[in-house]
Amino acid sequence: MATLPTPGASSTSTTAVELYWIPLGAGVGGAVVRWSGRIYEATAATLARRPRCSLYHSALMVDLDGARTAIEMAPVWVGRGDRGVVSQGPVGAHFLGRSPLFRYGVRRWPGGSIPDLAAAIGGPQHLCDDAVIAERILDLVPSFPTTTWGRDELGTGEMWNSNSLVSWLLVRAGLEIASVGPPEGGRAPGWHAGLIAATRDHPWPTRRG
Repeated sequence: MATLPTPGASSTSTTAVELYWIPLGAGVGGAVVRWSGRIYEATAATLARRPRCSLYHSALMVDLDGARTAIEMAPVWVGRGDRGVVSQGPVGAHFLGRSPLFRYGVRRWPGGSIPDLAAAIGGPQHLCDDAVIAERILDLVPSFPTTTWGRDELGTGEMWNSNSLVSWLLVRAGLEIASVGPPEGGRAPGWHAGLIAATRDHPWPTRRG
C-alpha cells in the first residue's frame, strides 16, 4: 500500500512521482499572471466572504526506468522546439483556440524542465515510488480532457486548468490524494475540478495513500 511521506521529502529510489506547488506567476515575466491572479482571488474571496489566499500552480515530475519526465500545462507559444506536447486545448473560449495565442499544451516531456520549479514551496512532495502508478500517469497524459481553460464545460463547479491536469492524472492512475493540497493558506483553483472529473468512469483500482 503506497504511503505519502512528509511534504518536501525527496525520493531515493529510481521510481518517483513528485508534486510541486509553484506560486502563481512566479519568476521573471510573471507579473501579468500574478496581478490577474490577485484580482481573481480578491473577487472570489469577496463573493465567498472569506480571507484571500495565495494561489498555486501544480506540476508533476515522474522518474521511471532512468528517465525523468516533466508533466504540466502551459501556453503553446511558451518555448521552442519539442517540449513533449501531446495534446492542445483552447483558452478562454473555444473559438479563441484557433489562434496559438489562445491555446494551451499538455506536456509529457522526457528529460524536460518546468519553469520556476525552484520557486516551489516546500520543494517536491513525494507521492509514491510505485512503478505501476508512475507508468499509468505517463500513459494517461494524452487522455486528459482538453476542454476550455478557465471554463467549466464538464460541470464540475470549478474552472478547468493546469491544476485539473495534475489532480485528474493522480486520481485516474489510482492514488488516493484526499490529504494532498496546496501549502497552508493557499488555494489551487481547478484542483477539485480534476478530482471530480477523474472519478467518472474510474478505470483503475484506487490505492490509498
